[in-house]
Amino acid sequence: MRIAVALPALLLLATAWGNVLDARADELVEVAPRRADARPGSNGGTTPLLGFLARPTGPGRFPAVILLHGCIGFTKHEPIAAATLKAWGYIALALDSLGGADRCGGDVGPGIAAAMRDAEVARRYLAARAFVADDRVALMGWSMGGTAALMAVDGSGLGRAERTGFRGIVAYYPECGASTGVLTAPALILIGGRDDWTSAAACRKLAAHESDIGVTRDATIGTPIDLVVYPDATHGFDYRVPPLRYRGHFIQHDAPASQDAEAQTRAFLRRVLGEQSSSPDP
Repeated sequence: MRIAVALPALLLLATAWGNVLDARADELVEVAPRRADARPGSNGGTTPLLGFLARPTGPGRFPAVILLHGCIGFTKHEPIAAATLKAWGYIALALDSLGGADRCGGDVGPGIAAAMRDAEVARRYLAARAFVADDRVALMGWSMGGTAALMAVDGSGLGRAERTGFRGIVAYYPECGASTGVLTAPALILIGGRDDWTSAAACRKLAAHESDIGVTRDATIGTPIDLVVYPDATHGFDYRVPPLRYRGHFIQHDAPASQDAEAQTRAFLRRVLGEQSSSPDP
């Protein structure tokens, strides 16, 4: 079952979801001339990195959150999440790192690395905007995007090369086994106990500062990792779709888990970013 919305369908969002989006303040933007995804057939070297930018009314400067989608590509899930963040008082920039492609059928490692690079490019893009509080930017992702967010602040892994300046990350059902747990920014991880695609057990180990990848650490190393496991939830529990099997994995919407995850996310962002805008620089 295909639930992704391919670009150039992204260009139709302002009219297709007009009841969700405020066209006066929201816009489709070119974040960079090229996407980082440069695998064969991706066209990453020739197509721009596009994003959906949602911002509260007023001059700002507002804290911001960059959104990274899963391996299915950009869907309506991302602009709806952006609209929620905007309602909370944050700028939200939802990236399209795959150009509508579905990369769930194989190795997602290159997609994770590309999303990390795109996130850093997006952070620099936001830093150049007068309405953004460039010292208060967080990263948020789902599945592949959640793993990319986690790795972007991993001080002993891929994130070390990127040297990102994110104030915190929110990762929905990431692959926790990919991280050392030595993070350079606070993290909130949200995952289902019945997730058969990414492992809640691996996330428990990560939060407990136990290593499966040869890095010795303890609870005093790195920044805090907050973990919430929803015992009955599956992968993609916050996607409002009928129950389905996708690439052999079970996905089912869980309203109570979704609502609690939203509350957890809001509280976490308030803690690491704050809610109020500051006056623009003179």
